[in-house]
Amino acid sequence: MHTHAPTASPDIVAREPVRGPRAVALVATLILGVLSYQLNASMITPALPDIAKQLGEDIGQVSQVSSLFFVAGAVGGVVLGRWSDFIGRKRALFIVLGLLSVGTLLCLFAPNLTVLLIGRVLQGASSAAFQLAYVILSESLSAKVFGTTLGIITAVNGGVGGVDGYIGGLLSETFGFRSIFVVIFLVGILAIVCVALVIPASSGGASTGTMDWWGAAVLSIALISVTYFVSSGPSAGWLSPITLFYLAGTIVALVVFWFVEKNRATPLIAVQHLRSRQVWPVLATTVLTLSSVFAVINFTVVLLSQDATNGFGLDAATAALLFLAPPALIGVFAAPMSGWLAGRKGWIPILRIGMIACLALLIVIAMMPQSFWVVFAMIALLGVTYNGIVLTTINGLGVVQSPAEAPAALPGLNGSAFGIGAGLGIGIVAPFAAQGTPGGYVTALWISVGITALALIASFLITPRTATEN
Repeated sequence: MHTHAPTASPDIVAREPVRGPRAVALVATLILGVLSYQLNASMITPALPDIAKQLGEDIGQVSQVSSLFFVAGAVGGVVLGRWSDFIGRKRALFIVLGLLSVGTLLCLFAPNLTVLLIGRVLQGASSAAFQLAYVILSESLSAKVFGTTLGIITAVNGGVGGVDGYIGGLLSETFGFRSIFVVIFLVGILAIVCVALVIPASSGGASTGTMDWWGAAVLSIALISVTYFVSSGPSAGWLSPITLFYLAGTIVALVVFWFVEKNRATPLIAVQHLRSRQVWPVLATTVLTLSSVFAVINFTVVLLSQDATNGFGLDAATAALLFLAPPALIGVFAAPMSGWLAGRKGWIPILRIGMIACLALLIVIAMMPQSFWVVFAMIALLGVTYNGIVLTTINGLGVVQSPAEAPAALPGLNGSAFGIGAGLGIGIVAPFAAQGTPGGYVTALWISVGITALALIASFLITPRTATEN
C-alpha cells in the first residue's frame, strides 16, 4: 500500500524570478488565457433567449448551456490542473486553450442544441486556465509581485466589471448569439499565440510518476454528483428522491476516492494532505464564503432590489447597475491591492481581516434590509472586502498551501469549491428570499450571516505550510 506522498521532480529547481518586460508579457498572456474562459461564463447568459429562438428550443432546455459549462469547469480545473504537474504548464495551457477553441468552433457552427452543448462542455474544461495561471505566476514571479498579479487574475475571474455581460447582450441583439463565439474564438487564438511566444518551455513538471487517472475519474463523479445535488435541491426539494440520489452518489464517490488515493503512488492529492489543516480548512473557507456572501450579493439583494412591494422596486437593468456593477468594479481595483498587501503581510492574516469585515457588513444589511442607501453602501463596500480581499486571498492560499509535490492540486480543488459554494448558498436561502416578504428576506440574510461566521471560524483553522514544506 502506498500511503506516502510522492516527491517533487528533481528537475524542478529554484529559478530566478521573471522581471521587467518579460514579467509584463507573462501576466498579459495569462490574462488572455483566463479571459478566454471568463468571456464564455459571462457573455453567454444574456444571449440565452436568442439561442432558444434560433435553435427552436425552449429556454428550459437551453439553460443547460450554462449548467453543463460550469459542471465541466469543476472537473476540468481539478483534472487538467493536476495533469500539468506531470506534463508541464505550457503543454497543459496549449491543451486547455485547444479544447476551448474546438469547443468554440462547435458552438459557432452548431446546427442544433446537442452540438452546442458538446461545445460548451469542451469550453467549460478550460476553467483550468485559472489554476494554471495561478501556479505559473507563483513559479515565475517573486513572492511580493505574485500577490499583486494574482489579484489582477482574480479581478478577471470576477468578470470585467460587468462590461463583458453587457457586450454579450449587445452582440446577441445586433448580430445574433454566434457573434459572441467569434469574439471568444479570436481571443482564444490570440492567447494560444502568446502562450507559444511567452510561456517558457520549462514551466512545469513538478511531480514524478504518472497522473492518477483513477482518482481523477472518481473525483469527477463526486464533483458532478455534488453539483447536481446543489442545483436540484431548490427546485426538486432537498428530500426528493433525485436530490437524495445525487447526495448518495457524492458520498459514495468521495469514500471511494479516499481509498483510491491511499493506494496510489502518485495520487491526485495525498490523503495526509487532505486531512491536514493546511488544506481542508482552505476548502471549507471557500465553500462557506461563497455560500454566504455570494448568495447575498447575487441572489437575495437582487430579489430585494426588484421587489416592488417589500423591496426597492427597481427594474432588472437598474438593479444590476446599482447592486451588481459597483462591487465588481471596485473589486477590479481592490483585488490587486489586496494581493500586494497579502504578499507582504501574509495571506492568512489578510484573509481573516477580510472575513471579519464581510461579516460586519452582512450584519448591517441583515439589520437594515429596507434601507436603500444602507444596503447600497454595504454592497459597494463588499467590493473591497469580498471581491477584493477575500477572493484574492482565498485564491492565493490555494497556491501557497498546496503540497510541494502537487502544486496544482489544491488550486484545482479550490476552484471547484467556488462553484459548489455558490450553488449551495443560493439553494439554502432561496426558499426564504423567494417568499418576497420582509420576514423572508431577513431570514435569508441572517442565514447568510451565520454561514459567514462559520467561514470566519474555518479561516482561523488554517495553518500555514512550514518552511520545510515550502
